[in-house]
Amino acid sequence: MQNFLQELIIGNLFAFLLIFMRFGLAMMIMPGIGDSFVSAHVRLLFALAISFVLTPILSPLLPAIPGNSGILLMLLVSEAFIGLFIGTIMRIMVSALDTAGTIVSLQAGFSNATLFNPSTGSQSTIMSAVYSSLGVTILLVADLHHQMLSAIVNSYQLFPASGVFPDTGSISEVIGKTVTISFKIGVQIAIPFMIVGTLMYIGLGLLGRLMPQLQVFFLAMPLQILLILVILFLVVSSGIMYWQSGFESVITQSLVPG
Repeated sequence: MQNFLQELIIGNLFAFLLIFMRFGLAMMIMPGIGDSFVSAHVRLLFALAISFVLTPILSPLLPAIPGNSGILLMLLVSEAFIGLFIGTIMRIMVSALDTAGTIVSLQAGFSNATLFNPSTGSQSTIMSAVYSSLGVTILLVADLHHQMLSAIVNSYQLFPASGVFPDTGSISEVIGKTVTISFKIGVQIAIPFMIVGTLMYIGLGLLGRLMPQLQVFFLAMPLQILLILVILFLVVSSGIMYWQSGFESVITQSLVPG
């Protein structure tokens, strides 16, 4: 009986440690939960709680306790690498909003006005901070954090806990495609602002040619800001919804087995 209890405790601790390595690394990076405005202690406690709850569920998917420390170390490192990869995929998709905000700020003339962006933990333009904050809010309000946690659970079917590192070529390809999709979504969100800004510049250029005595610069700045703010009011909701759809699609295609 004592041996049985000892094996049970050691086996559960081993399973908990493996699960925590994958979930802990992913949750330290993933958007929303892993943002800089969330305390590191809170993230750590949340990862520990999730790992504790999922241990009896995911234990059948984990290997037996290895016979030597080398294999155990390889298991831990591979699980940490997989968690880092999953969190990076999610974080890359959030950078689409930063790209869109940067383009919008450039069109509005706000590119030199920067502030602290809590989502990225660094200085960024005003519109980047607005879009990033809206994106994180939508992630939590629309329960997309449930989908992100579910993707980590489902990742055990794509990346079994065997101590073998995933193919680096495939990992690089997935990250490359995600970066491409993220940049594409960011530019597509900012297309209305780019069109309006280009047309306004063309119109002001023609006006400056027709009326050389007109101070185009002093006329352009307030008009530029006004137009961009009006366009932002009209399309910000559809842009965030489009990003949300792309985020769900990438998570489903990259991390959820078909």
